[in-house]
Amino acid sequence: MGLNVHQFRTYVLRPTLERIGLHSNSAEMLLLGTALTESGDMHYLHQLGNGPAKGIYQMEPTTHEDIYDNYLKYKKELRREILAFLAPVPEPIEQLMTNLAYATVMCRVHYLRVKAPLPGANDLSGLANYWKTHYNTHLGAGQPNTFVRHLREAI
Repeated sequence: MGLNVHQFRTYVLRPTLERIGLHSNSAEMLLLGTALTESGDMHYLHQLGNGPAKGIYQMEPTTHEDIYDNYLKYKKELRREILAFLAPVPEPIEQLMTNLAYATVMCRVHYLRVKAPLPGANDLSGLANYWKTHYNTHLGAGQPNTFVRHLREAI
């Protein structure tokens, strides 16, 4: 059994997004659906098999690095806020698995880089397609109908 969805939203997702000023109902639903779908109902902290993805959002190390190198490098205040979530150890990439708040801000910033506006919080199909296009991508195995199903079961 994975994390309790209500507790995750109450104690991690919402307060973390509010702390960095990036909370909206749409963002909360998008990240919840991402976590549920990417990590199998928030069961897995590392991609099954030989894959490199880490944490409940299953972020790949190359994506993590790209966020720092090509986005946060130019957003110094946001970078400072994100770095405040890090513990002294382990390395940041490993904290995607050990630090739920850090993993959450990194996932939110990944979506923040997308120019297209977020779909409405109640538009589950829109959120699912947004996730598929901008997070899981056409190369990923995830399917929008699975995202919708996970969200419906969770809420």
